Amino acid sequence: MTRLRRTRTPDGRRLEVSHVVDAPPSEAWDLLVDTARWPEWSPLVTGVEATERRLRLDTSGRIRIPGAWVPFRVTAYLPAERRWNWRVLGLPGASHRVDDLGANRCRLAFELPPTATGYAPVCLRALERLEDRLLEDRVAESNEG
Repeated sequence: MTRLRRTRTPDGRRLEVSHVVDAPPSEAWDLLVDTARWPEWSPLVTGVEATERRLRLDTSGRIRIPGAWVPFRVTAYLPAERRWNWRVLGLPGASHRVDDLGANRCRLAFELPPTATGYAPVCLRALERLEDRLLEDRVAESNEG
């Protein structure tokens, strides 16, 4: 189930783009915080150079998008809440969140600042690709076992 709604977040009013997936929250979180895997699910990111492969507070680097490399920095990293925020080109970017829904289900959510609401269609595609990657990872694991 995909949802688009306005909501109040720890960062203020945001447009939330979310999608419920049949995967453990820990697996979804691992996919979101592994910078080497961003090109697998982001429709725009084709390359990443980062100070760390797995995010933490103040991880920085640059992402390659069509036509350019642009800088980023993680401004909030809350693993207990499965939530992180960043700035891209010095501007507030989407917050990323994973909610535990129990029974190996979770909600993946991107919270867009008011200046980035036009980015919602890209986020919807990213959520679909995240679900595809999670499914592929689970199938690969079951084939290995």
